[in-house]
Amino acid sequence: MRSLIALSLASLALVVAACGDDDSSYSATSTPAAAAKAPACDKAGLALKTPGTLTVGTDKPAYPPYFEDDDPTNGKGFESAVAYAVAERLGFTHDEVKWKVVPFNSSYAPGEKKFDFDINQISISPQRAKHVDFSRAYFTAPQAVVALKGSPAAGATSLADLKTAKLGVQVGTTSLDAVNDSIQPSTQPQVFNDSNDTVRALKTKRVDAIVTDLPTAFYITAAQVPDSKIVGQFGAPGGDRWGLLLQKGSQLTRCVNAALAKVAAAGELKRLQDRWMGGDTAPELH
Repeated sequence: MRSLIALSLASLALVVAACGDDDSSYSATSTPAAAAKAPACDKAGLALKTPGTLTVGTDKPAYPPYFEDDDPTNGKGFESAVAYAVAERLGFTHDEVKWKVVPFNSSYAPGEKKFDFDINQISISPQRAKHVDFSRAYFTAPQAVVALKGSPAAGATSLADLKTAKLGVQVGTTSLDAVNDSIQPSTQPQVFNDSNDTVRALKTKRVDAIVTDLPTAFYITAAQVPDSKIVGQFGAPGGDRWGLLLQKGSQLTRCVNAALAKVAAAGELKRLQDRWMGGDTAPELH
């Protein structure tokens, strides 16, 4: 499967700096005053939902290349591996990490969280950061257009060629903003509740094409809709940076940031991307 969904490292900008204000700008504990008051990041002092256990949230189904076999607990897939790498830096063994099903749209909604952090291709944005904390970015993804082979949209060579197409996106994703800002279609894109509904709309020709992040696009064309193709990729306005999501004002945010920085500084973040999400490219759309 990994060879089917391989991506170009040149196409995917990975944030690997060990520290930096840009990646922590949405953290509730990023100010010097907050950092001074924050507790030490030893395991015994962490503010956890369940003492001694790190609770991690993600959606279900959990798709490749982020998870394998719809099982976040096996450590396989990019995001499962990243979560366990962060957990290890925080002092947790594999058995001390527990996973909780959290629908994508619920993860960044206001209110009390039932997880310590959530990992689910969640784009960092100022609007979401009003209600939740984000870690530094662990990945930056381009957007991709997927269409059925032989359809008019499949022949597009530029974003302008897609202006009159009926486009579909998943609700609450950066893809919707990317479509409106970069493609500026003549009709409003159709918005679907989840990725399954979005893919089903493509299969049944309710839409001419769908827009999603590039790693997901490779999985769709390889496993879900074999008679589809990636028309091309384009950058989301401002960059589509993914971060670990935490409770607003969480005391754990600073420690998760520190753990993720250690994973990046050790080169492990790049190795995980190379293993699970490296390889083939898709044409650029301008």
